[in-house]
Amino acid sequence: MHGFRQLWVSVFILMMTGQVFAAGIKEGVSYERINPPVAKSTSGKTIEVVEMFWYGCPHCFQFEPKLHKWLKKKPANVKFVRVPATFRPLWKLHARAFYAAEVLGVSDKMHKQIFDTYHLKRDRLDTKEKLRALFVKNGVKASDFDDVFHSFAVETKLARADDLTRRYGISGVPSMIVNGKYRAAEKHRDGPSMLDVVDHLIKKEK
Repeated sequence: MHGFRQLWVSVFILMMTGQVFAAGIKEGVSYERINPPVAKSTSGKTIEVVEMFWYGCPHCFQFEPKLHKWLKKKPANVKFVRVPATFRPLWKLHARAFYAAEVLGVSDKMHKQIFDTYHLKRDRLDTKEKLRALFVKNGVKASDFDDVFHSFAVETKLARADDLTRRYGISGVPSMIVNGKYRAAEKHRDGPSMLDVVDHLIKKEK
């Protein structure tokens, strides 16, 4: 009986915590509407969650482990999409590398490698040559890297990233966009985290 009571106390605390978070999530504070809304890349009832990021951003680097945990438990009807922001020339160079990895089919490996090289090895990866060397070190042929780095496929994806950087109205990274309608704000002091806000907005879209 004692164990049963403890179980209900735990459930009650979790419910109350969720209610407190929900009560603390307010439009104009925790998130903003995107006006006009941006069309999703998905169709039907799938909810699209977009992360806007930059490899050189320390906050994005610190956010990665939290994001990985969230991805393991996200609802099945949520599609997650990464989009590199392109505010400055170096950001655009790194965005090109992100899409080159995508075209080459090595995104899972190279995404972490680029982040770690920039932040742990203190290499800004500020030239095509440095990026090529990193790709080659991770099993990509130099000729394959060169073939795709300025390819039509990468240019098309990069143009889309440019467009979304502007239309989402972000002012910094990491930023999370839900269904092209809402832009989650970064965590406020003692307030809900950005992923708590994303979860709230996903429920709102359901």
